Amino acid sequence: MTRLTMLLVSMLLALPAAVQAHDDASLDKVKAPNGGQLRAAGIYHFELVLAREAREAKDHPVMVYLSDHAGAAVASAGATGTVTLLGKGGAVRVALAPDGANRLKGAGRYVADPDLKAVVSVTLAGKPAEQARFTPFRAR
Repeated sequence: MTRLTMLLVSMLLALPAAVQAHDDASLDKVKAPNGGQLRAAGIYHFELVLAREAREAKDHPVMVYLSDHAGAAVASAGATGTVTLLGKGGAVRVALAPDGANRLKGAGRYVADPDLKAVVSVTLAGKPAEQARFTPFRAR
């Protein structure tokens, strides 16, 4: 076998592990740097952080941290985004704005409920929008 053939075989064998490393189940096993839930979104990772102590339906912080698949911070300058929270009280749309080196921040009305779902959409400057779905309070 030539070196090129061996290299190609090695790459093909490693591909399923690399793809699996970024599915929701695998990311749920990773301790997120800011205590939230990680999801893959195209070439990025989004980490959604909501207030775990949110017991009343009132405005609470909503933060999304941006990184690449290696965990390196991705700049949020010039980015826009939204988080749609889907809970027992209906849908709440939260506008996100840059807030720090790799963070987007907003506020929205929600309760820390295991059934809460969230859809995060982020558009980085000059890039197409990327989306990810979250279950931020579900036991992992």
